[in-house]
Amino acid sequence: MVLLTAVGTAGFHYIEGWSWFDSLYMVVITLSTIGYGEIHPLSTAGRAFNIGLIICGVALVLLMVGALTQALLEFELGRLFGRRRMEREIANLKHHYIICGAGRVGSSVARELARKPCPFVIVESNDESLAELDSKWLVLIGDAASEKTLREAGIDRANGLVAATTTDATNIYIVLTAKSLNPDLKIIARASEERAETHLRTAGADVVISPYASAGHRIAQSFLRPNVLDFLDIATERSGKLEMLIEEIRVPEHSTLDGRTVGSSGIHHQFGIMILAIRGGDGDIQFNPRAQDPIRAGDFLIAMGEPSQLAKLEALAAQVAPVNS
Repeated sequence: MVLLTAVGTAGFHYIEGWSWFDSLYMVVITLSTIGYGEIHPLSTAGRAFNIGLIICGVALVLLMVGALTQALLEFELGRLFGRRRMEREIANLKHHYIICGAGRVGSSVARELARKPCPFVIVESNDESLAELDSKWLVLIGDAASEKTLREAGIDRANGLVAATTTDATNIYIVLTAKSLNPDLKIIARASEERAETHLRTAGADVVISPYASAGHRIAQSFLRPNVLDFLDIATERSGKLEMLIEEIRVPEHSTLDGRTVGSSGIHHQFGIMILAIRGGDGDIQFNPRAQDPIRAGDFLIAMGEPSQLAKLEALAAQVAPVNS
């Protein structure tokens, strides 16, 4: 449009010999289709030039309107189909995790689950909090304390729920609602104040974490046991840049590891992995298991090793043992 205005102004100036201002004024009233009369009589060459200017101006305006309309339609249709696609994906989720609250704690939990990767859905009532989230994450806009919203998030099919909103009262109500909908659901709640921990546990939270208390404990340990803390950071880092990780591996039913001992399983010799502890199905933990200690279905192996070797051990534990005829 700027280029067309400049060409039109120069054309009237050189063809008709008008002043630059009169030429610009003629271009403006022509392109805006106001309909004023000619400010000076036009010659045949000037009228021919004006015809071309009118055609170009109208075509350009139509193109601009069409492009703007297309952009608006694509934006609205993209939002509509994107929302429906996300709703379908949420409806198909199973054994997933529900994160209530997309603040600093909730988004941090989502990043850790995405690295695993584990299926999850974020429930947030504030649209502004969603701007900084990964566009690939599943997000449900609604009140996390509402039964309707939690049912839409698939709470009856979920493995766990994180109550990570900014207020303790909201987290307590979320825990109460979630526990009433799925009593077997594992719930982890955030507590901003110490006195809220008791109320959250009473409401049904299995684990209550206070970010401020955890930060204080970590700061103190950085002074008192810096080497231990550094080791734990290295062993639990998920960035993929480190060589050793601590992982828990579940031994399912009919696994090839079921019934073997720690020594006969070949975990250490074959994969170079250390078994730090075994947590049984009853919740008892056996630290530093011996070679003759058995591994049973339902146990969790707390193992430390290289990420690639841990992945192989997890694949081995998932294999079904052959049935003896």
